[in-house]
This record gives sequence, structure tokens and C-alpha cells, in this order.
Amino acid sequence: MKAIFTAIFLFLCIALTFSGCSDVANSKDVQVNDSETNSSSAKKSEYPPLAEKLAQAELTNLDNSTTTIADKKGKVVLVNMWATWCGPCRSEMPALVRLQEAYGDKGLEVIGLNADEEPVDQINKFAGDMKLNYTLVWADPETQNEFVKISKFPGIPQSFLIDRDGNLRGVFKGANPGDIRKMVEIVGKVVEE
Repeated sequence: MKAIFTAIFLFLCIALTFSGCSDVANSKDVQVNDSETNSSSAKKSEYPPLAEKLAQAELTNLDNSTTTIADKKGKVVLVNMWATWCGPCRSEMPALVRLQEAYGDKGLEVIGLNADEEPVDQINKFAGDMKLNYTLVWADPETQNEFVKISKFPGIPQSFLIDRDGNLRGVFKGANPGDIRKMVEIVGKVVEE
């Protein structure tokens, strides 16, 4: 019996290891143009613009006011899809809070896009408990699906980095520590451009 449990344990460890390697490979695939982040501003045109449909999609704030990503032109925007029940989302939230603290006065706006239909009071309590310092919004399922089409990742958390010109500069999937470090690094570079 002990041999069976040992075999299962080893199988799970190997599966998790390969899964983690796959996530790292995927994050490199979607963080396109990372090597060009240090290039001159003339290369900004090489980054794809965020699809107009997403740039103009209505995002509803917790107070029922609305905004769009296009309204944020001139800022660096990090849209993070999350939900209160998502453990990996919770684990990356402190990094999002630190990013907003470090770069908010330099034009970064982190926007937490709730991927579920959770009530406002539940989200407000959660935001207070987690000490979230960034904007929280909802979007219709069609808008969320447009983001998923970009990432080709049906889960959460996932984040989308849009530069001051409205160009998509990075897509980050999952919340393993390496991916969070990479997201923080790239956000910092884009903000400082």
C-alpha cells in the first residue's frame, strides 16, 4: 500500500513539475516583444494595438459608473482578470498592490476585472480584507471572452498590459512566482519608458 502512495506522490510531483515548465514556456510565448522593451521609443509601433472592441468595451465600476480602456490613453494599464474564490488570484494580489503603489504616480493604473458575477458587498469586503488599492470593475461576458481569445487561456488569473499608446505589451497567465516576477519586471520597464 505504501508503494502505491509513493508512486502516486512521485507521479503528482512529476506532473506538477512539467505543468510548471509548460506555464513558463507559455508565459514566454505571450510576453511578446519583451526583448524589445529596452529598445528606443521608435519601436513602439511594433507592438500590436489593443483591439478596438476591447479598448472601447464598457467596464462597470463598483459604484455603477462606467469607463473604457480607451479612456485611460496616456496611462499604462494592467487589466487583471480575477474572482474572490480564486486562490491563485489571491496569491498575486499583493504584487498588484505593490505595482499600484510603486508606479501609480507615474501613470500606471491596475484594473481588477472581476470574472464572476459576485455582489458588490462581497467584493467590497474582499477588497478591504486584501487591502486592494486599485480599481475593481466588471465587464460583460463578451468582453471577457475577447480577452481570453488573446491569451488563449480559459482560467484566471490572467493580466493584460497596455502601454500609454494603447498597444498590447504583455499577457500574463497564472500566478506562479516566476510569472509574477516577470510581470512586475515588464510592467516596470513599460512604465519607465
